[in-house]
Amino acid sequence: MLPLAGLVMALFALVAGIRALPQLKSAGRSTGIAVGGITISSIALALSAMATGMQLYLMDEYSAYQECMKGAGTVSAQGECFTQFRDAAQRKLPSDVLQLLGTVQP
Repeated sequence: MLPLAGLVMALFALVAGIRALPQLKSAGRSTGIAVGGITISSIALALSAMATGMQLYLMDEYSAYQECMKGAGTVSAQGECFTQFRDAAQRKLPSDVLQLLGTVQP
């Protein structure tokens, strides 16, 4: 749920920056900070949207991972849960996305 929270906060920051821009201009003050905030919040919004989309797309695999971790009593068992999650994600995602994420060596 963390990417979804980032999505909401980035959207709030973007709207606040856009609303502040005309007020700063009319007051004759510098708009640099508002423009910087709009830029950063736009980037954060895009990244949060991608992370939320990925989380939703891999929801079944992540649920299976969480169930596996509930029964994993050792570090070795936890490692096996992660390996199963990684393999399931690799089957579902295109190879170019996996290379972008750095999980597969080219």
